[in-house]
Amino acid sequence: MPTIRANGLDIFYEEAGKPTDPVVLLVMGLGTQLIAWPNAFVDGLVAAGLRVIAFDNRDIGLSTHLHGARAPHPLFALAAQRFGLPFRTAYTLRDMAADAVGLLDALGIDRAHVVGASMGGMIAQHVAAGWPDRTLSLTSIMSSSGARGLPGPTPELRKLLMGRPADTSRDAAIAATMKVLEAISYPDAAREADAYQTMAARAYDRSFDPLGTRRQLLAIITDRQRTALLATIAVPTLVIHGAADPLVPLANGEDTARRIPNARLEVIDGMAHDLPPSQVDRLVALLAEHATGVSEMRAAA
Repeated sequence: MPTIRANGLDIFYEEAGKPTDPVVLLVMGLGTQLIAWPNAFVDGLVAAGLRVIAFDNRDIGLSTHLHGARAPHPLFALAAQRFGLPFRTAYTLRDMAADAVGLLDALGIDRAHVVGASMGGMIAQHVAAGWPDRTLSLTSIMSSSGARGLPGPTPELRKLLMGRPADTSRDAAIAATMKVLEAISYPDAAREADAYQTMAARAYDRSFDPLGTRRQLLAIITDRQRTALLATIAVPTLVIHGAADPLVPLANGEDTARRIPNARLEVIDGMAHDLPPSQVDRLVALLAEHATGVSEMRAAA
């Protein structure tokens, strides 16, 4: 089992590609395991001459879960934020960014193209701001700057995400995950009919820890200093966002691109809060072009 030790945690990772190729570090989103990166996406990056490393964030998948760490309901964190009260979390997004850098350390990798999706984009932003010497480029996908006033999910979607089913059986958990995936994903004709069920079942059987996901969510809610950090990011940055994203609406990606100097924004019409099968080739092309451009700039410097 490919596991390394970083920040006192066991971090599970997988990699593909030649050891001598430039590294792309993939950081996944809230409560989502590394298996959510489509195989075709990873294979496409490898075919483009990149070494791809994906990992499970802390509290998810096969990495360390902080069982027993405090995990109050997110509404308490939101209330504390609204009234300017202190609120202690088990860890921060910066801590999670340090996990990513710790993985690079353990693998002997000096620098990487850091690519994050959703919460992973927030973590990737922290890596680029806090460890610029370790970051070749940043790609923030369907993510946000965390600025106040940006639009969030609809009330119906928020209720679906915040609800806790009384039935905690495997079947019920899989059914609940399928509902969420269907609600946030683009209705892509290229997606297999049983894709949501297959992913939900695979994720449940690999690791199921709702409190771990809650601790990650608390880290997101309380991460209110990131907007100032974005202005300090100096590495080449690509922001990718789906025009139909119902969870993190497009305005969030637009705001992120505005706040990071010289960031490039790519809007994909046929994409919501997912990596739709029909858009994988375009996503790969964008990332490969971004990474290649950075390499060319470094070679010319």
